[in-house]
Amino acid sequence: MILAAGGGTRLRPLTDTIPKPLIEVGGMSLIERIARRLVAAGADRLIVNVHHHADRIERHLASLELGVEVRISREEERALETGGGVLHAAQLFRRAGAFLVHNGDVISEIDLTALLSARDRSGALAALAVHERETSRFLLFDDAGLLGWENLATGRSARVREGNVETRRLAFAGIHAIDPRFLDLVEERGAFSIVDAYLRLSAAGERIVPHDVTGAGWLEIGTPERLAEARHALGDPGPG
Repeated sequence: MILAAGGGTRLRPLTDTIPKPLIEVGGMSLIERIARRLVAAGADRLIVNVHHHADRIERHLASLELGVEVRISREEERALETGGGVLHAAQLFRRAGAFLVHNGDVISEIDLTALLSARDRSGALAALAVHERETSRFLLFDDAGLLGWENLATGRSARVREGNVETRRLAFAGIHAIDPRFLDLVEERGAFSIVDAYLRLSAAGERIVPHDVTGAGWLEIGTPERLAEARHALGDPGPG
């Protein structure tokens, strides 16, 4: 599943006229780049949630020759955030095995097949691609899995259970492999972060494990500055 319903407000005014998933980097739209990586990792059905500029994104996807089925999950009234978006699309998943969820504003060289394999080997409810990078927001893990979160900018943190060994502080890369059981365990409703659901389920005894991808190429296209950095990294001068 590609999460493509966000409004891209931090990229305004560009996203007033161009949906963020359709922004081009290196001669290819973000959503096409992500879709092709998912297909290369073995996906034979893509689910894409849409809200802002939904018609334009849907037409763009229809114009691509991806070689797989593409299903659209429309969020008509409002964007439902990461967790709400996945739950809203629950009926579109085949549930034959673990599925990938990929933020629509991330370009990476992360091995998606290895992420799926890590989830399968662990038997965990979900495996999160995480890495060591400069940021103010972290997830906390111990050897049992997800433990809590920490925000250095605000000085706030939370733990949902007692840790049993040394805690690791890692940044979430916006890509995860999820067991279909997750869809039946979600109690949250409306618009909510999937991390909030993970934290609640971890407190209830489910394992949410880290998959360390430190060193793999990773770019988040969240601001004009980061867009410029991504275009520079891929040898793309961008418009003008």
